[in-house]
Amino acid sequence: MTPGRASRTLGGVTDQRVAVLQEPERITVETRPVPSPGPGEVQVAVRAVSVCGSDVHYYDHGRIGGFVMHGPLVLGHETSGVVSALGEGVDGPVVGTRVAVEPQRNCGRCEQCVRGRYHLCPFIEFFATPPIDGSFAEYVTVPATRAHPVPDALSDDAAAMIEPLAVAVHAAGKADIGPGTRVLVTGGGPVGLLCLQVARARGAAHVTLSDPVARRRDVAREFGADTVVDPGAGDDVPPADVVLECSGVQAAVDAAIAATAPAATVVLVGTGAQVTLPLDLLQAREITVKGTFRYAHVYPAAIALAASGAVRLDDMVTSHHDLDGAVDALLAARRDPESIKAVVRPA
Repeated sequence: MTPGRASRTLGGVTDQRVAVLQEPERITVETRPVPSPGPGEVQVAVRAVSVCGSDVHYYDHGRIGGFVMHGPLVLGHETSGVVSALGEGVDGPVVGTRVAVEPQRNCGRCEQCVRGRYHLCPFIEFFATPPIDGSFAEYVTVPATRAHPVPDALSDDAAAMIEPLAVAVHAAGKADIGPGTRVLVTGGGPVGLLCLQVARARGAAHVTLSDPVARRRDVAREFGADTVVDPGAGDDVPPADVVLECSGVQAAVDAAIAATAPAATVVLVGTGAQVTLPLDLLQAREITVKGTFRYAHVYPAAIALAASGAVRLDDMVTSHHDLDGAVDALLAARRDPESIKAVVRPA
């Protein structure tokens, strides 16, 4: 992030510890200078960073699709913290404010930004997406408009998970889920569980979650699924007006589209390799297929939803780690079938 002159600071620390992915499967903890906020920015003392599947993918492979590491990279983008310094021209959020960090910086001038689709800005800088460093660090800097104040009702862990909740809120908005909607969520990972909860909060009449892992199906029941199905067992899937596809797996995409009611909407949330779509079925049922990429303009809604208790974020956290344990956090889901969400606490 852009360096600059710090002002109105909290603390005065000059060095920080940072966990750095040097190459696939090798992370070291380094000492680096604390970044100073530039004009329009705030410095945030990081309190919690929840691990995303994309972090694990970079750790394993050093790339996701066309996003490729060409040098060391700091992982982590699901972030909460406390504003610790203000850059030039910034009046708030004031120092000491607890915030959920929206980890992206857009240009503000291109056609997508002007049209309000800033998440599609071709010049976007997103935490932990090469070459932009993320938040496995004690301090980060972000535009002041991307540091969203959170109420005391939200823990630091929950505030960090506003980021993946924003993904689910954006996807549910794309699907226009409302009272009476029958929803199918395919994939019972963290984003799938959040999509399930957001669908419930928006008044869905019936929510089904499909996942081949029994533990994930059990957890989905705990988070409010009306029906859970094992896609490999031939379980009947109730017809769906909306499908939120959260796995990115071809078999799940096929099963999801097969389960649609006429005129349904399928929203592709999960990231995966190229998949094929059954055009005959899409046309015969007049199914709408939509893609999603991150989110825009939804952080305030996600914070309000979490603060209301309609979405249970803290209940999804299953382990905590410090920076020295960053690898353990990244591999938690692989090592422990009970794991849902690992959280790194840099401080």
